[in-house]
Amino acid sequence: MKELNEEQLLEVLAQEGSPLAVFLYTPLCGTCNAARRMLEVAEYMLPPELIIATANVNRMPEIVNQYRISSVPALLVTPADRKTAPAIYYAMISVEKVLAYIRSVTS
Repeated sequence: MKELNEEQLLEVLAQEGSPLAVFLYTPLCGTCNAARRMLEVAEYMLPPELIIATANVNRMPEIVNQYRISSVPALLVTPADRKTAPAIYYAMISVEKVLAYIRSVTS
């Protein structure tokens, strides 16, 4: 997973290319740390063309407003064609659920 700043994330979201999953978190969030570990496990079971990135929402006011991020942890997922608005997933209950959600959006 690669850490992106707001400018980089906006650029990646504007371009077509590979499917994208962005883990949105805050540094002091314990639930975010547990969700990050789930995503790290899931990363090994996802296709290599999928870009998985992380972003600290404390440094992303435009992203938070544009996509109406209401809480963290959140997973913002968009297909490769970027024709639809990114889907936002908040309930990271298990690795299986995270995998199923990412696959449903990026397939």
